[in-house]
Amino acid sequence: MTVRSRALVALAALALLAPSSATASPDRSPETASTGAGSPRSAAVARDDAPPVRVLAVSVDALNPTAMRRLGREAVPHLWRLVDEGAATLNARAQYELTLTLPNHTSMVTGRRVAKRAGGHGVTWNTERPRSTVHRAAGERVRSVFTEVAAAGGSTALFSTKAKFRTFTRSWPRAIDRTVIRVGDDDALVGAARADLVTHDRALTFVHLGVADAAGHAHGFMSPDYLRAVEHADDLVGTLLTAIDTEPTLDDVVVVLTADHGGVGRDHAQADQLGDYRIPFMVWGPGVEHGDLYDMNPTYVDPGRSRPRPVGRQPVRNSDLANLVTTLLGMGAVPGSQFDVRQRLRVTGGG
Repeated sequence: MTVRSRALVALAALALLAPSSATASPDRSPETASTGAGSPRSAAVARDDAPPVRVLAVSVDALNPTAMRRLGREAVPHLWRLVDEGAATLNARAQYELTLTLPNHTSMVTGRRVAKRAGGHGVTWNTERPRSTVHRAAGERVRSVFTEVAAAGGSTALFSTKAKFRTFTRSWPRAIDRTVIRVGDDDALVGAARADLVTHDRALTFVHLGVADAAGHAHGFMSPDYLRAVEHADDLVGTLLTAIDTEPTLDDVVVVLTADHGGVGRDHAQADQLGDYRIPFMVWGPGVEHGDLYDMNPTYVDPGRSRPRPVGRQPVRNSDLANLVTTLLGMGAVPGSQFDVRQRLRVTGGG
């Protein structure tokens, strides 16, 4: 029986979920170091009546939805499975200001836009800066989905193929129980993430895959090499989905998959180009109904081919990830976040 089949049990509870108010509290000291083997803390979070789920957040760096359409269901079956069985759209948006990896991932985990002057996180660079933190960039203490899960009693882990993600561990060292960086080695990274999922009861696991982005920069986005790399990324996603299907301890895992940007030519820095700012957003697992996210969420606006500014009614954005995670875990919104603050992004038919 697949996770989708078992999801019906939790559906009613998730559909009636009423978000609680967010409470800021200091980061907690983990029971092991952030680069250690993990923490024995329970996956339990703030509310006793929250649906019994854990979240696996996956970012496929530079996943252009056009590649999914061009390759089709036979070539990338696992990505399409998330669409065909879950709540999804292939017309979500990256951040308005920048279509770069680190700024967009910082928006994913904080729920903030990029521009510091507009209350954003201020992370505008895209390289590893050994002394950098999100707090320093924003000029204030910035909370994240990691800090909220940790403050509520849950364990978290971060897996990435790029060294620049150490910015998150430096920023929230007491909230990320395990950090694994395997630069350029997606296979080893997914192996480690799969093993961690099976052996640790974490509320949130964040996995970043960089293989498609590397191929796009080297050979061109939408090139044959890039498309093969997207197929490789699909295989890696399949490894995680297979673990969820076959490991009894993982039948409570909800997958949220998105991307930081697409790509045009050999770059993705053109924030005003459709190929750079259009991304997928997919949710799959216990309690998640199949459907188009825009049909399920009339308060969100399908942007067509446009690039809406981050004011007024919004399209689904990668920055919705933070507060979707808190909603799924029965928690309030991340303090200081700007997207889905009222936690209205629904992934159930009755929500």
